[in-house]
Parts: sequence; C-alpha cells; structure tokens
Amino acid sequence: MQIHFTKVVHFTRLIKAGGRLREFNFRKLRQMEEDIFSVDTVDDRGNRILFYMHKSNNAHWTINQQVLPTWITENEAKLAEQIEDELQQHQ
Repeated sequence: MQIHFTKVVHFTRLIKAGGRLREFNFRKLRQMEEDIFSVDTVDDRGNRILFYMHKSNNAHWTINQQVLPTWITENEAKLAEQIEDELQQHQ
C-alpha cells in the first residue's frame, strides 16, 4: 500500500497597496501540472476580491486577466515576490 502526501501551501501577507496596509491570503492550487495561486483580499468597503495568479511561460507569476482595482494590478510584482519567497521556504 502506497501513501501519497500533497503539501498544502497557504499563507497570509500584509502588503501596502492603495495607500494602506492590506491583508492578502494566498492558497496554492494544483490543476493539471500547472501551479496556480488563488489570492483574496478585501476592498475599502469590506467586499472580498478573489483572483488567480499563474506562472507564465517566462517563469513569472502573473494575474489572470480580469477586471481588478488598480491597487491590485499595480502591485503584481510584490504579490509575485511573496509567492516566490514562500515557495523557497517549502523546498
């Protein structure tokens, strides 16, 4: 009998975006050999915003195309950096 374990990667980071410190929750998803992170945060009114980031062909984490507030898209590099930092710790 063989047991297969899959490590769950889930973490939270505080990132300054849109002029204030915001909490971003990251969760790694596995979809057909492609690594995807679901990311969620809240806006100024308390509405939850959910979006996905995937690793593109040039090995950079990018936000999937969808309409998002500019304070999220402007901080895509910071979000990608946090994902890479966390993945380095889990290797």
